[in-house]
Amino acid sequence: MSAAGDSGSGRRGARDGKGTRPSAGHSAMPRHSARATRSAGQSMRSRLLDAASALFKAHGLNGTSITAIAGAADAFPSQITYYFRTKEALFVEAACRDILHLAGRTEKAAVRARTPKAYAAAVVDSVVGADELALFVEALTLARQRPDLTPQIARTIERLHVEAARAYAQKIARHGWHTHLPPDVTGRKFWRIALGAALEGHAAGRSVAAVSAAAREALGELAEARPPRSAAAPRLHLAAASGRRAARST
Repeated sequence: MSAAGDSGSGRRGARDGKGTRPSAGHSAMPRHSARATRSAGQSMRSRLLDAASALFKAHGLNGTSITAIAGAADAFPSQITYYFRTKEALFVEAACRDILHLAGRTEKAAVRARTPKAYAAAVVDSVVGADELALFVEALTLARQRPDLTPQIARTIERLHVEAARAYAQKIARHGWHTHLPPDVTGRKFWRIALGAALEGHAAGRSVAAVSAAAREALGELAEARPPRSAAAPRLHLAAASGRRAARST
């Protein structure tokens, strides 16, 4: 039964003041059939997102049609509207999914960094210049004109901040770094700088190297690898030949 049919029967029941009971000859869908249906739906959504992501990166939102996405995914255009409603909603979901994947790859790229400077360079170089970052920046500007798309953008940004804070906290704990800012502040700072540098760089036609350098400069020194300075060393008292103790400072 179609969704429209379900909705219609519900409205009729509400008007009549009484619900409808399923006939004895009809049974609910078997659980394995329901799981298979959900799995097929998830697979189709994933295929559409994969195809859309590749086309959006190559041609942009305006240069990509629903028909082209459906063809690349071996699907029907109606399936795009069924799962995502509009091309713009598909664009935002693809951009949000891709930026989270980029964040995961960035964390892995920084695993071998042994100093705060090397860590900052690894995360900046992994993000700046990536197609996923450019796509997400475009999604941000689109959401400004489409308030219905902002909740997903907001959830994605929050997750980026949380994951960045977690990764940085683990890094400083592992290496004993002394961070200048709390991990949650550093995580938010990093993504704001990365997104801002990408937006400015794309608008000004700057090279990836120039955008990366600007992002590193704005990020600054994250932490210190050396331990904090200890208190002044205690004075050592050496026994003099005469038996008196001579004070000597280190």
